Amino acid sequence: MKLFLISTLFIASGLSQPNIYLLKFSGPIGPVSADYIIDGINEGEDKGAIAVIIKLDTPGGLDESMREIVQRFFQAQLPIIVYVAPAGARAASAGVFITMSADVAVMADGTNIGAAHPVSVGGGEVASEMKEKITNDAVSYLVAIAEKRNRNKRWAEEAVRKSSSLSAREALKLGVIDFIANSDQELITKLDSVFSARGVRHQMPVTSARIINYNLSPWQRFLLFLTNPSVAYILLMLGVYGLFFELQSPGTIFPGAIGALCLILAFYSFRLLPTNYAGLALIGIAILFFILEVYITSYGLLSLGGIVSLIVGSLLLFQSSAPYFRLSLSLIIAVVVLTLIFFGFIIGFAIRAHKKKVTTGKEGLVDEIGSATTDLNLEGTVKVRGELWNAESIDGKINQGEKVKIVKVDGMTLKVKRLAEDPIPQNREKQTANSQFDSNRHGK
Repeated sequence: MKLFLISTLFIASGLSQPNIYLLKFSGPIGPVSADYIIDGINEGEDKGAIAVIIKLDTPGGLDESMREIVQRFFQAQLPIIVYVAPAGARAASAGVFITMSADVAVMADGTNIGAAHPVSVGGGEVASEMKEKITNDAVSYLVAIAEKRNRNKRWAEEAVRKSSSLSAREALKLGVIDFIANSDQELITKLDSVFSARGVRHQMPVTSARIINYNLSPWQRFLLFLTNPSVAYILLMLGVYGLFFELQSPGTIFPGAIGALCLILAFYSFRLLPTNYAGLALIGIAILFFILEVYITSYGLLSLGGIVSLIVGSLLLFQSSAPYFRLSLSLIIAVVVLTLIFFGFIIGFAIRAHKKKVTTGKEGLVDEIGSATTDLNLEGTVKVRGELWNAESIDGKINQGEKVKIVKVDGMTLKVKRLAEDPIPQNREKQTANSQFDSNRHGK
């Protein structure tokens, strides 16, 4: 019934040339892809297009986003054509539902469709009873789509239960798709035949239609970039590094600002992705262990616990049987190594700082040399660094003018002792004096 609207659109709009909107999407199905496809259909309807073509290449994606797309297909007031292309593309998992729900389903040679068995996302093992319920729900949904679009219901069930997959030629033979096209122009040409065969009356052939490319907006491209699990993971770690560096060196501003921005973007990505928050919590614990290692002497135990927690948390963060929602082991290892280097540098810096003699504040006065400005008969005053301080002698009476050494700071009072005289210079002075006396005597 929807295809008959084409003739009405031509007459009502008085267009001299029909428009067809072309959407191109490659990647996992998620909130961003659903918004893009739905926005494209809305734009096509608003502008009086005669059809919307969605050029698709997807490994699958989120069930919720897939259902949003399918529902919009069924509600559309113009024909929806899903074109699995170019050669090497696929419509797997959620892509099967989207392709079979289109008014016209087309594939290019060298593409495949199938493997629609539900995959678990969000971490954790699913009980066998729950798996069966999820599978049965997916089977019923895809079979209902096949019935509505007059496609092969038997294969639809096999695609879910047995993860069956078909090449373009096999899909055409089994009635899963309508035809095969190896270029956009061939697609448009064959669409004209399909519309005519279905009784569509229009003023001019579809081959004369103007193709309008409806592309992802810059914002949608940015959001699509953020929904990459590897990108979200890297943003999380950069955020942690930036904020920790800012806390260690307050006032640098730039690392803290970048860190905060990265964390905000990372948590936005987690909202769009099937995040396992147990994995996120383990990563948080790992970072806490590394921070505590800076302040607590654990002989490496906290660092070891941090490494284990970081690795396990990273593996669980996007746990899923779908490979496009998993972090690669090489990325996890690289991040763990960089984290060890980062915190190792911080820990080493902290240890050197603790061992370094304090040179500022009251504590910096310890071991400094001063002079008694009064007799220190237990109490008196001394001059250190050009400042007068109350002082107490721990070395008996010290005469005015004698050198003293600060051994302790007690509030505003310095604990001092007499600076020991160097016997060597005294002996050398006596020897010099004696030599001078002997020389004078012999000269006489």
